[in-house]
Amino acid sequence: MDLDQLRTFDRIVRDQSFTRAAAHLNITQATASMRIRALEQLLGVQLFVRGRTVTLTDQGMTFLPFARRIIGTAQEGREALRRVERGRVSIGSLRTLVSPLITESLIRFQQQYPAVDVVVREGRQAQIAAMLHEREVEMGILCWPNIDPLVVDLEPLVIMRERVPLVVSPEVAARLSSQPTIDEVLALVPRVISLRWWQADPERAAALVRLAQTSVELPTGPARRLALKGEGLGFFVNSAVEDDVKAGRLVEISPIDFEPLHRDTAMVVRNPAVLERPMLADFIREIALECARVGEIIDDRLHLYPSKSPAARAASR
Repeated sequence: MDLDQLRTFDRIVRDQSFTRAAAHLNITQATASMRIRALEQLLGVQLFVRGRTVTLTDQGMTFLPFARRIIGTAQEGREALRRVERGRVSIGSLRTLVSPLITESLIRFQQQYPAVDVVVREGRQAQIAAMLHEREVEMGILCWPNIDPLVVDLEPLVIMRERVPLVVSPEVAARLSSQPTIDEVLALVPRVISLRWWQADPERAAALVRLAQTSVELPTGPARRLALKGEGLGFFVNSAVEDDVKAGRLVEISPIDFEPLHRDTAMVVRNPAVLERPMLADFIREIALECARVGEIIDDRLHLYPSKSPAARAASR
């Protein structure tokens, strides 16, 4: 059984004619007939009822979806090989960091490498760690340090520290004193929004939930909308609410008896040898620029791996 036989079989089904199928495939009718006879002999069944019109037998109808699946898989494999030839990079990132870190860096990267395929997968901490472990992605962006005991062989390239401010609606903020306590805040907004920014919640974040009359755990989008409506307060990573704070839709508050929080995230790889691929190394460097914009870089090891791309070397001269 070969792909030519399967493609001929599929084409005859579509055209309901050996003659039209042969013309479409740019082969002779005799070649089309020979391919089908060989396929039928291999399978041990008759696939078509031949007559003035060509129709499938019950066996042919049963075999058709499998033949098309094989043809489709072969096409996918061929396209995957083409992508490898022109280049491909794959990264995984925490959902909350895809927009602030990847969008602008991807635009710049594609200007430099317009023919390279880019795959960006998003997920939670454990999912990104699993993607790295299974080598589905070459680089991951996740909380640091990683405490997943199943994935220990991760090398950080850049570690970013991002503020996690406590925010409320402007209406709530206007009713607070200039130096509010956390009890004063909770008296106005008794509902605390719990968001899983960390692998394990810091004690202060956990304490806020314990002090509240009620709490709700939500994804970022619904949690943000709840805060905008003044129906809850919560700790949000700065990149998730920065635009809202600048526009006055949310207000950052600092209770005098509650210290501010932060979250550390890192760009990690399983083996720094992947940086020998210039296109991946350049994409990582573009993302590192966005890390510096979004937060504070507290550890940068990229300088240990000089870029091998001609563009980066030219820019450094």
